[in-house]
Amino acid sequence: MLVRKKAEVNYNLIKTIEGLPVIGEVRMKVLMIGNKMIMLQINYSAGSSSPLHKHQHESQCFVISGKIKAVVADAEFILEAGDSCRHPIDVLHSLEAIEDATIIEMKSPVQSLEKFLGTN
Repeated sequence: MLVRKKAEVNYNLIKTIEGLPVIGEVRMKVLMIGNKMIMLQINYSAGSSSPLHKHQHESQCFVISGKIKAVVADAEFILEAGDSCRHPIDVLHSLEAIEDATIIEMKSPVQSLEKFLGTN
């Protein structure tokens, strides 16, 4: 697939990440899947967060709107629109929405979302 229109993409509610419960409302949609990476849009409601977890893939996040607290390894960062962060392979990380926030997340290599996300 070379192009995907927004009308073709639906949001899923994320309930768990790597088997650990998500706090609050976190919604995700898959924007594009390539041979070596996947691109997601994730909307966090204020106060929602992902649990401290790690993966066997690398992730990069770009904040589109809002404000989040990112924890990567032992460091905490406050990120706003235009800021970005990276989660290396096998490094503990989490995100918490200080206010409603939207991020774009790229993951590589491509992983089956069902393998690490609990969605409905």
